[in-house]
Amino acid sequence: MKVSQVVIRNANPSVSDLAALAAINPGLVLAFGSVEALKGGATAIAAAFAGAHRVGCSTAGEISQDGVDDGTLVVTAVQFDQIQVEQVSTTLDGMDDSFAAGKRLASGLAQEGLRAVLIFGQGVAINGSALLSGMTEVVGAGIPITGGLAGDGGAFQQTWVLDDTGVSSNRLVCIGLYGDKLEFSHGSFGGWSPFGPARKVTRCENNVLYELDGESALQVYKKYLGEHAKGLPASGLLFPFAMLGSDHSEVGLIRTILGVDEAAGSLTLAGEIDPNGYLKLMHANTDALVDGAEAAAQAAVKMQNHPGQGLALLVSCVGRKLVMGGRVDEEVEAVADVFGTGATLAGFYSYGEISPFTKAVECKLHNQTMTITYMSESD
Repeated sequence: MKVSQVVIRNANPSVSDLAALAAINPGLVLAFGSVEALKGGATAIAAAFAGAHRVGCSTAGEISQDGVDDGTLVVTAVQFDQIQVEQVSTTLDGMDDSFAAGKRLASGLAQEGLRAVLIFGQGVAINGSALLSGMTEVVGAGIPITGGLAGDGGAFQQTWVLDDTGVSSNRLVCIGLYGDKLEFSHGSFGGWSPFGPARKVTRCENNVLYELDGESALQVYKKYLGEHAKGLPASGLLFPFAMLGSDHSEVGLIRTILGVDEAAGSLTLAGEIDPNGYLKLMHANTDALVDGAEAAAQAAVKMQNHPGQGLALLVSCVGRKLVMGGRVDEEVEAVADVFGTGATLAGFYSYGEISPFTKAVECKLHNQTMTITYMSESD
């Protein structure tokens, strides 16, 4: 397995900017960039890597070996020796199509020999947990699915996904990985702390929250945010919800606000809500988030059977980036320290992170976490 990476900082990337990557004859190319950089670089990526599967998305910040950037295009090429790669894409026909879209993606993959799946989707008009439920119904809970939802710099307006056909604002793409030599491990951790009372979900529909304790969910949320409420929905990234079970027990899932509806008094969350559960607000500080990123990396390393040269795909939530501000590089540095020199780091700041909790648990949509996928080949 060989991995090569470039960080392109000009507005109109050319094939020559990618020449160093083409030299390893990659079978898989990952590209993460700002909306402008991804759209501007798509043609050059297609020309430089016509024989490779090309996937990626727009971001709310790019992660590379250099750390964290904004407004760049990070292109990472992977050449597998014994791993086979397949790609399937589908058009997402609105949020209500999320479950069916997940089934279409998974059904397009050959099931025999499937070891793992990477997925990237648009980030604003999607029910991420329904998407994953659809995929899991087809491939089963035993196949790990990891990846993330695209961003657009925190604007929450229009995100873009790259596949073999180019870039699109309404497509989803997944990569199936096949072969017994694949080493595939993952970890996901937050670092956020709950505060305030647990509020009963009294009315919701899928991922739209209408009422908490019989009151307008939006009004309850605005009371907590105070002056921050003026910046909704973006300011909601600083105060996500912890999902609690019907007995107030923690279930380990965090939900970010994607949008608000003033007329309906509702909040649209990134994933589905338990209609019998409770929600509790959360906040965080930089030290806790860096510790969470380190814990995610340690979980991924612990799963490895044969550690070696490979790719560490980092998908972190844009809310974490906003909280950490100028210290955002620290969480990436913490991950790099855990993996050491054997891993090439690539990834992005997202509107939703996708990973199982642990090796034995089916895939979930996460918010406000650092999620890490590590891929390598055994001898």
